[in-house]
Amino acid sequence: MGILDFLSGQFIDVIHWVDDSRDTMVWRFERYGHEIKYGAKLTVREGQAAVFVHEGQLADVFTPGLYMLETNNMPVMTSLQHWDHGFRSPFKSEIYFVNTTRMTGLKWGTKNPIMCRDPEFGPVRLRAFGTYSVRVADPARFLSEIVGTDGEFTSDEISFQIRNIIVQEFSRLIAGSGIPVLDMAANTQDLGRMLADGISATIADYGLSLPELYIENISLPAAVEKAMDKRTSMGVLGNLDAYTKFQAAEALGAEGSAAGQAMGTGFGAGLGMSMGAQMSGQAQAGPWGARPSAPPPPPPPPVEHVWHLAENGQTSGPFSKARLGRMVTEGGLTRQTHVWTQGQDGWKRAEDVAELAQLFTVMPPPPPGS
Repeated sequence: MGILDFLSGQFIDVIHWVDDSRDTMVWRFERYGHEIKYGAKLTVREGQAAVFVHEGQLADVFTPGLYMLETNNMPVMTSLQHWDHGFRSPFKSEIYFVNTTRMTGLKWGTKNPIMCRDPEFGPVRLRAFGTYSVRVADPARFLSEIVGTDGEFTSDEISFQIRNIIVQEFSRLIAGSGIPVLDMAANTQDLGRMLADGISATIADYGLSLPELYIENISLPAAVEKAMDKRTSMGVLGNLDAYTKFQAAEALGAEGSAAGQAMGTGFGAGLGMSMGAQMSGQAQAGPWGARPSAPPPPPPPPVEHVWHLAENGQTSGPFSKARLGRMVTEGGLTRQTHVWTQGQDGWKRAEDVAELAQLFTVMPPPPPGS
């Protein structure tokens, strides 16, 4: 082997990159001294782009395909090197492979609650989270703006910045949308589309695009959600009075069932106690064997009504019956005055109400000498 053959074998003949990771966005082709043989083969696969950097300057960008590194397909490099068609020496350049496929399953979320004004509930605090995907749309811009000289750049290194951009735009969008909190679940698709459009310009400055963005959930504070759950439960129950009676009946049924079980299991002991009680009762009974009955409970006190008066289109009250009696004496209540109390069917004249009619019959006669 001659010395020229040996030297030519030291330079790279085939340049390519096979990515076996899921998060690598940029990978630099490593070669000692960055010496690349003129005429070498460059393979750029689908979902990739190759960017040449020569002496610190961005040179050529290669899209998917197979290339022979010669002057006819390297116009920028040729102008930088001042090559002619007969040049065959190796050149020194850095080659960066850029992954242009979608990076999916990236997560975003609000670290702190977002304050906004809801048209129904007033000021509320909201949290939200979701997923998004990102891809490199402009490899040269992405390399110059974000990556720099990093030999291996992953999606984790840019996801934090993208999350901040998403949260900032989401806060602005929610605060100005005017959509009620209860209706946001039905509008997450439109909100996600508006959110992606709002940050597309900022992402484009990095050489990136956002193919998709999803809002998975928008939530309220735990205390507010608990109050809403109670409100929902009240709506499901409907008539609270009927529900309370039903609950009481259920409780009585449960107690009766428990009592029946207890009587069944302690039947012998219960029978003995019953017989003892009967014998004791017979000893305390009267001469004819009749046991004295307990006195009946006193009747409940009568319900005291309060009354409202209506005169000349104006109402007054409430007044007690005693106060109405004094008003009869003072002339403030006559037989023709309309009165109403709870449970009465509409307004009636005072003389037509039995409870008040007696106020007019018990009036004393005029004093002597009047």
